[in-house]
Amino acid sequence: MASYTEDHIKSLDWKDHIRLRPGMYIGKLGDGAMPDDGIYVLVKEIIDNSIDEHMMGHGKRIEIEVDDKSVRVRDFGRGIPLGKVIDCVSKINTGAKYDSEAFKKSVGLNGVGTKAVNALSEWFKVSSFREGKVKSAEFERGELTTDGRIKAATEKDGTLIEFTPDSQIFKNYRYRPAFLEELLWNYAYLNSGLTVVCNGKEYVSKNGLLDLLIKKTEGFELYYPILHFKNKDMEIAISHCEQSSEVHFSFVNGQHTTMGGTHQQALRDSIVKTVRDFYKKEFEVADIRSGLVAAICVRVQEPVFESQTKTKLGSQNVSEDGQTIKAWVHDFFGHQLDLKLHKDKTVADALLRRIKEAEKEREELAGIKKLARERNKKANLFNKKLRDCRVHLNTNHKFSKDSMIFITEGDSASGSITKARNPELQAVFSLRGKPLNCFGMKKKIVYENEELNLLQHALNLEDGLEGLRYNKIIIATDADVDGMHIRLLLLTFFLQFFPEIIQAGHLFVLDTPLFRVRDKKQTYYCYTEQERQKAIEKLSGPPEITRFKGLGEISPDEFEAFIGKKMQVEQVHFIGDESDLHKTLTFYMGKNTPARQDFIVSNLRIEPNEVTL
Repeated sequence: MASYTEDHIKSLDWKDHIRLRPGMYIGKLGDGAMPDDGIYVLVKEIIDNSIDEHMMGHGKRIEIEVDDKSVRVRDFGRGIPLGKVIDCVSKINTGAKYDSEAFKKSVGLNGVGTKAVNALSEWFKVSSFREGKVKSAEFERGELTTDGRIKAATEKDGTLIEFTPDSQIFKNYRYRPAFLEELLWNYAYLNSGLTVVCNGKEYVSKNGLLDLLIKKTEGFELYYPILHFKNKDMEIAISHCEQSSEVHFSFVNGQHTTMGGTHQQALRDSIVKTVRDFYKKEFEVADIRSGLVAAICVRVQEPVFESQTKTKLGSQNVSEDGQTIKAWVHDFFGHQLDLKLHKDKTVADALLRRIKEAEKEREELAGIKKLARERNKKANLFNKKLRDCRVHLNTNHKFSKDSMIFITEGDSASGSITKARNPELQAVFSLRGKPLNCFGMKKKIVYENEELNLLQHALNLEDGLEGLRYNKIIIATDADVDGMHIRLLLLTFFLQFFPEIIQAGHLFVLDTPLFRVRDKKQTYYCYTEQERQKAIEKLSGPPEITRFKGLGEISPDEFEAFIGKKMQVEQVHFIGDESDLHKTLTFYMGKNTPARQDFIVSNLRIEPNEVTL
């Protein structure tokens, strides 16, 4: 056995610890392809400090410049005290956020954020403008390289942060404008009176969460106008739409809590209690919340988050006297909603109609579910579509998070994957041709359509994500037009009925090689035309090139390499918001309209090397 002595005990410098364990400070790394990748957390950590200044009444404008690789953020707050500029960006657990008088309701509490950005940047510069003077300092990977002296300045008070994320840590990264735009709009919605300018575009909101919900519900039919309630420390907007899912947007001190938390749950509970009390009827919780779209923002002192990335609020109490978040939210929102329902009969009638419709749909669905369960009992005995694995996500097995299922088209593709897969962790579900386009359909179609019902049953999605059997659901279709169409139909199925699968990061698309390039000595598998050209140049003999179109063309021996440790998958994620998604699905997957026909005709193209008849 290896020895264990004092020599094995190490104390790391602050920057070395951040660079060694970046996940503790910014979550996952990534290359910018996902909105929660680390490079966006770096931007957010800097902007959060500027937002805190605005919330304390200092600075109404934040100017941001972002290109593919670098970021510049200038605020017009008070500026960092000049004698503490270097300490505030390079000494862990140093900052003003511990002083509740200087920053009463700040989102940055741990004295870590800016230091993490500094340590994870190959170049970082801070400049503080304060009372006609400026102090600047530059760093490389957290190491101070330039300590500028305090000089006279004519610029307005505030702080300027410039940085370039470290390419040694963030491999092949690039900032995507769509993800930054979503982030900046949220800042604008939550801070009325603030102007955020990014690359010349202004983000301003006069009506806060009302503006947010108007944008998020664009294209959806609302049962009643958005209700908007606001006081000094809480803002809430709600309505009901025709969709059956429940959608929430929650924020704490300007932080988007994407995973919800105690404040979001308090809102959900308050809606149920208020509605039941007003109508004097014990409606089912699901019927009250069906179609609910809501946004909540709270401002509290010293919020407790469940991680440094602050995506979920864990605070239980909101005041020193022990008042809970739940009671605090209900005292304000419950009273306001009850008052609105008593005063506005139109809203009260519309809400009751939405609940009754959900109740009717649930009762109709109950009968269909019963028939589906009977079919499932038979399917469980011998389900030809599912080749299951032994380890599942909804178990306590130590490898449960490694479980996955491939959804393939036809028996030929599933045959290759089945022979090459790891039967402990990898399951295969085989479709029969093209699945139903279920855009705009009700949930009952999932039970009435045998194939969709079997897929739902295989995934164990009927009662939500709690019972999900696989951590990764991987769409594996052929690299041709039919394969792309099947992929879109499956995406529509999940977006229509199980968007939480995508929101929780469980849905992926499998990348398989398009070409095999080889000679008698070497073989290369290529995913792009560029890779094919490079592979040809590496060969010493004449190349033999195979173009794969169907997964069934790839032998099990070859396939084993593509679904093993080096498997390439792309995670499916929302870009933009729900209204953008709804409009996109309506255009591409809805009824065949003249507008879509015109789009297809105007975008037709003939690829080089294609033969036309």
